[in-house]
Amino acid sequence: MQLILHYDETYREVKYGNMGLPDIDSKMLIGINVMPIGALLYTPVLIRFFGTKWMMFLGVGIYALFVSTNYWERYYTLVPSAVALGMAIVPLWASMGNYITRMAQKYYEYTHYKERDEQGPQQRPPRGSHAPYLLVFQAIFYSFFHLSFACAQLPMIYFLNHYLYDLNHTLYHVQSCGTNSQGILIGFNKTVLRTLPRSKNLIVVESVLMAVAFLAMLLVLGLCGAAYRPTEEIDLRSVGWGNIFQLPFKHVRDFRLRHLVPFFIYSGFEVLFACTGLALGYGVCSVGLERLAHLLVAYSLGAAAASVLGLLGLWLPRQAPLVFGAGLHLLLTLGLFFWAPAPRVLQHIWILYLAAVLWGVGSALNKTGLSTLLGILYEDKERQDFIFTIYHWWQAVAIFAVYLGWSLPMKAKLAVLLLTLVVATISYLTMEQKLRRGVVPRQPRIPRPQHKVRGYRYLEEDNSDESDAEGERGDGGGWGEGAEEEAPPAGPRPGPEPAGLCRRPCPYEQAQGVDGPEEQQ
Repeated sequence: MQLILHYDETYREVKYGNMGLPDIDSKMLIGINVMPIGALLYTPVLIRFFGTKWMMFLGVGIYALFVSTNYWERYYTLVPSAVALGMAIVPLWASMGNYITRMAQKYYEYTHYKERDEQGPQQRPPRGSHAPYLLVFQAIFYSFFHLSFACAQLPMIYFLNHYLYDLNHTLYHVQSCGTNSQGILIGFNKTVLRTLPRSKNLIVVESVLMAVAFLAMLLVLGLCGAAYRPTEEIDLRSVGWGNIFQLPFKHVRDFRLRHLVPFFIYSGFEVLFACTGLALGYGVCSVGLERLAHLLVAYSLGAAAASVLGLLGLWLPRQAPLVFGAGLHLLLTLGLFFWAPAPRVLQHIWILYLAAVLWGVGSALNKTGLSTLLGILYEDKERQDFIFTIYHWWQAVAIFAVYLGWSLPMKAKLAVLLLTLVVATISYLTMEQKLRRGVVPRQPRIPRPQHKVRGYRYLEEDNSDESDAEGERGDGGGWGEGAEEEAPPAGPRPGPEPAGLCRRPCPYEQAQGVDGPEEQQ
């Protein structure tokens, strides 16, 4: 809605004069699309510094800041908020993916607490035991997320559409659409508003959007519990900030991630193509701007329904959602490659709605399948924030590539999309075949926490908050690249205590009136 208002020449001249609004909009798009490229450097550090829940809260707060700048649209409000939004995109999505996976694991532990009591508190659950819960959690999340596309069109449907010209005015100079088009809406009329909306009405719409943004912040603050116990968060930070910075890069040695990178890139390509190529190049270009909101609502409803249908993955092989979604997008891309709808013709509008719904189905299967697959392949809680950071960073790189190539012909965009989809599917199936053959992935070792503070929390040698990866005990000698360092056995050590370990009573022992080892000897 903001871009449509800023696009209209009359609106810009009457409300902003010579402020240079098109230049401001271009800089905002640069900030939103370019800043996530550096997110791989700081996202894991931010997540471990603030914690998963508080990183989500901070990210939603930056989104609310971006929305609030529409109250006073100036260069010094719009551009800095767009830069902050670009920096927050990858940390927000990485923390949300990590949070949903952790909640599925904790819910499994909650529902199977009796089994854990029988096995012992230090025994980790079997591999893949939380997978059904993770699939349900991801399906619920993405069904609500894709519904947000429909909710985002409500201001367009109930407010802005009443001010728009019809397609005979806006598309008067448009000559080609669909696969014959180049760039985005070449020849589109520079005036799209019949009358200018009153400032009071714009403030009402802006206030509604701000209320929703604050509600989202309150939901995160009030309903989202901590993803880790406080002592676990201390352990996650205590591996060293240098190691936290390096570990996302070291995970590239894992062949599973390398094989999934093409799918990560395609995931970024396809969602931008749905919002720009399909909705604008095929939809608005042929049936007018007033039907843009309805096309996106159709995409949203199809994606939300497919997210719920993703629960069929409880009975199907885990590769079924990704392969089916890729096959559906493959057929749609081939069909769009040979279709050029005529401008200002409404007879084919049902084809556009059908394509939007089916593309939403494929998008939902793609997003749900990838997030669930990463949560299944990487169960160790020490790695999940790194893995989801890599996933969403590659998505951001793909979105940046789409931004750079927005002026390419539609045939070139479809060819790149088709090639990426084929490579991603083949690479993913190759990864699954390697796992079936029993090829062991090479993972970087997570360093053990190095606690610098002496206190009662770390007096006992048996750490009750031991991480999952540390809990795996190897029977062979030593550990390699994919193994974790073995912790010393619990309990008293045989023989006299070394003299170097004698110490004074710590503050907690002094408060309890307990003598330290020096005084006990």
